[in-house]
Amino acid sequence: MGERKIIYLDHHATTPVDLRVLQDMLPYFTEVYGNAASIDHEYGYEAKQAVDKAREQIAKAINAQSEEIIFTSGATESDNIALFGVAEKYGHRGKHIITAVTEHKAVLDCCKRLEEMGYTVTYLPVDEFGLIDLQSLEKAITPKTILISIMAANNEIGTIAPLEEIGRIAKKHNVFFHSDAAQAVGHIPIDVQKMNIDILSISGHKLYGPKGIGVLYRRKSNPRVNLSPVIYGGGHEKGLRSGTLNVPAIVGIGKAVELACKEMAPAEKRYRQLTDYLWKALKTDFPGILLNGHPEKRLAHNLNISIPGIESKALIVLLKDVAVSAGSACTTNSVEPSHVICALGFGEGRAHNAIRISVGRFTGAEDIEQAVQSLSKAVKGLLQLSSV
Repeated sequence: MGERKIIYLDHHATTPVDLRVLQDMLPYFTEVYGNAASIDHEYGYEAKQAVDKAREQIAKAINAQSEEIIFTSGATESDNIALFGVAEKYGHRGKHIITAVTEHKAVLDCCKRLEEMGYTVTYLPVDEFGLIDLQSLEKAITPKTILISIMAANNEIGTIAPLEEIGRIAKKHNVFFHSDAAQAVGHIPIDVQKMNIDILSISGHKLYGPKGIGVLYRRKSNPRVNLSPVIYGGGHEKGLRSGTLNVPAIVGIGKAVELACKEMAPAEKRYRQLTDYLWKALKTDFPGILLNGHPEKRLAHNLNISIPGIESKALIVLLKDVAVSAGSACTTNSVEPSHVICALGFGEGRAHNAIRISVGRFTGAEDIEQAVQSLSKAVKGLLQLSSV
């Protein structure tokens, strides 16, 4: 990327692989390269042992059992298996699903497809902070409801959902509870037992692991969750996800989850200091700046702001040495305003003005200083242009 340093503040989109993670992965590319399903010889057996260890690392992190951990290509695939898997397996009980308007497209697009297939989906609205109303959730449940899918922490505004309360409602009504926790695991405590989460999606590249690897947690008892597979052929991963296991990436996500959970508390404190400083500095320069999402119940490394009069796409183009985004990395080619910001009820203007900033493990105080200077300069430049 040349000699010019670009400050990376887009950790919700992806994170760099931690060198400690990479170090653990490397032998599984060239030395221990066996197929984890071919355990009749040492190469395959060692690969299987590595996979088993990763299952244990992830299970321990979310208070699950290792046999409940299924490896996928990422949280998007995990979301697809969760929604279509429940729909197909339990459609005879009912064809009603509940979700929220601010979910990731990996959930919303599945819901759209399920509607085309004859299912009914309730899209719960959110308040100005991005939280669903728990009474509305409970009222939406009918005898035909088979699944509630609410993300743990929002990928754009960082708002953290009341998972324990949602889980309690789901359990009370004998409805499965799925949560897309791609942005949450490794950043906030997730306990599938305490929170009554039946199905959970995790992504490796959101917590300093490799891309192309994810996890689906599927509860095996009380209640047992049966899912129909979306990929067939060979019966790998308990028949849910056929295909040769990506051993190096599995080793990577296991290590990444373990490290993130171990270092969560000090990391959260540091992230909070960085985002608080950034917010206060920008608020001083631009008093009209607005915070999107919940002021307290939010991910520590998230800062989503709207600057009135500033088109976010124009600002991002002008920022040559700071990498931020206007919204979800999964919809960046869209010219539509963020569906998440629009759902907060402030109108499309605020969505068009929204910038998502997310600090990370390797972000230093000096990076934030430079980012503040660059952002202020770019915003002032755009405001001058608009006043001409």
